[in-house]
Amino acid sequence: MYAEIESRIDVPQSATLPHRTLPIADASPRRAGGKCSSCAMKRICMPPDLSADELARLDSVVYTTRVVKRGETLYRTGDGFHSIYAVRAGCFKTVLMHRDGQEQVTGFQLAGDALGLDGVYSDRHDCDAVALEDSIVCIIPFDLLELLCREVKSIQHHVHRLMSGEIVRESGLMMLLGTMTAEQRVAAFLLNLSSRLKARGYSPDEFVLRMTREEIGSYLGLKLETVSRTLSKFRKAGVLRTHGKEIRIADHARLAKV
Repeated sequence: MYAEIESRIDVPQSATLPHRTLPIADASPRRAGGKCSSCAMKRICMPPDLSADELARLDSVVYTTRVVKRGETLYRTGDGFHSIYAVRAGCFKTVLMHRDGQEQVTGFQLAGDALGLDGVYSDRHDCDAVALEDSIVCIIPFDLLELLCREVKSIQHHVHRLMSGEIVRESGLMMLLGTMTAEQRVAAFLLNLSSRLKARGYSPDEFVLRMTREEIGSYLGLKLETVSRTLSKFRKAGVLRTHGKEIRIADHARLAKV
């Protein structure tokens, strides 16, 4: 069952929700220290085989970055939509706030992932994007990106794929929450994170969780105690080795068969 949803479980959902009192990142963009053409994440967040001219045109659109400190919000529910963001370094979570004040995590974004596509539909963001560690995002003004998409079809196709991916991952998240046991959900989460890290050139076997177990539980629809108990069970079975937030997957095959 894990194989059916491995790449489809990181999507925000719509709602009208109250704001929280988290600090907002400095709204003044900072000029980027590097270009898309020299970025380590270029093979993740941009289409392959762009010509030198097309890369230069993309660089002209993605020309600023913003530093977002741990705990700060990049944008909040209800903020006007003007740009999408590419995570250059760090990690984010997207969250909704229920009317009772409870937080619902809807996704985790790593370096190379896009943020802000939730605002395309209504011209307003429908979730909060919060940095889980000190992070850097590249700012891509959407109006300029639209113009570029009309001229460079490969970039247009890539943006369409990003939007389609949001829909596909949402259906995967619904499947995960609706049909899988607690153990299967945690296993799917760890294997999905492992594969995403591998695609970015990091170890798929050993990594540090940037999110808390409570945040993992919120994302998976599980209580904190259930997440902790499940990780402990995997550890005792020899599938995982854990030390605080450090995770080592000792047996990928067994984890995938949960």
